[in-house]
Amino acid sequence: MKKERNIQIILVIITLVMTILRFLLNEKGRVSPDSIRYMRFAHVFPTIDNTTTPLGYPLSIKFFTLFGFDEFWGSKAVGILAFLFIVFFAWKKKFYLRESITVSALFSFVSIYAFTMSEALTLPFVFLFLYVSDQIINGNLEKQRAIFYLSLSLIALYNIRYSALFFIGGTGLYGLIFLKRKYAAVLIISSVICGLFIILYKFLFIDYFNENYVNQFLEMGLHPTSQLLTELFQGLTTAFNPFIHMANPGGGIINYGIYGIGLLNILFIVFLFIRNKLSNPESFFVFTGVFGIICSYFIQYFYSVNPIDYRLIAPFSLPIWLVYFRKLYNILGIKVVYAIGILSLASGFIFTWLSKGDYLENRKEIKQFLQSEHLNDVPLKFYLEKAEDLEKIQIAELISTVNADISITFKPKDTLQRTTLTRYKVLQKIKIDKNKYQ
Repeated sequence: MKKERNIQIILVIITLVMTILRFLLNEKGRVSPDSIRYMRFAHVFPTIDNTTTPLGYPLSIKFFTLFGFDEFWGSKAVGILAFLFIVFFAWKKKFYLRESITVSALFSFVSIYAFTMSEALTLPFVFLFLYVSDQIINGNLEKQRAIFYLSLSLIALYNIRYSALFFIGGTGLYGLIFLKRKYAAVLIISSVICGLFIILYKFLFIDYFNENYVNQFLEMGLHPTSQLLTELFQGLTTAFNPFIHMANPGGGIINYGIYGIGLLNILFIVFLFIRNKLSNPESFFVFTGVFGIICSYFIQYFYSVNPIDYRLIAPFSLPIWLVYFRKLYNILGIKVVYAIGILSLASGFIFTWLSKGDYLENRKEIKQFLQSEHLNDVPLKFYLEKAEDLEKIQIAELISTVNADISITFKPKDTLQRTTLTRYKVLQKIKIDKNKYQ
């Protein structure tokens, strides 16, 4: 027992260090175009900057700015504390402790904790939701208290990511399928309460600030099925690859290995779940996870989202990974399964080192540039010809880590303004350390 505890402590420490290295050894600190919106939202709050995202994640970033962090460092504090909270809660409640430590050590989850994206905050709330569900199904939470805590956890999730709607739907559907079970009524009532909350949220928040939101984002026939199925296969096989969660966008033989390992792991998960009977809580975890992944696929037909990948799947893959590792612990023992976490961290470190950039140096360059141009404390715009200019937008992403009050513009006339930056304006004065493996 003491030996295992030492292994757990070592894994947690290494995972924490890897999370920090993951964004420091990146040329732009693990941010994306969506990160720009999150940090700007946090910066301008209490002004409601947009309704594309719920308030939860931007407000968590805003909270840390009260302690002297800027929006970028605040987002990293959120990710690190999200990881530590999961481990602490699992330890305190004796709830999937081994499994949560090992899952968090997977390189894909390390990348999420290091990312300025709302999934980092979503994961601990998914963990809370799973704990509450487990208590209800096992009969430790009943009646009004059960409904209250389950509804609260689902509503909290929805206020961080709209995709929590799939957890709400999955919870209600599970209750309907197993209607005769004692806890079914709690699941159904909680999902109905959350459904009413979503309706009120739509009319009282979204429509108040952006009455055209639904019309702007709902559009039929966005992508052909052939494309979506290919992306689904790639997303699933990388999300369930325990060692590497991204493929070479240029193709190549290495991708066969990456997709192959992920596919074999998925097949083994299915085999293991069929061969070893799942308990009622485990069945619920797997059901809601699979339901969320299926809904994430079908919503792409009429709602514009990024292609399915490890990040979008993470909230739904988490319960599946937890059950999977529990089964592996029972079959293979603790040493083998902890070894998976260690190997994943090792492969993640090799990838991070080989593809390393230098965020701190790039941040220093950008900070000096903005100060010299007197643009460090003013609202900025960054001009792009089209949204697909991913290489050009990296400059905007880097700028947002220093001055979060930046937005993207596609209007050429805006470039006449002093506060509108372009890739050319920036790179003619500074040099950015680039990741050559992009």
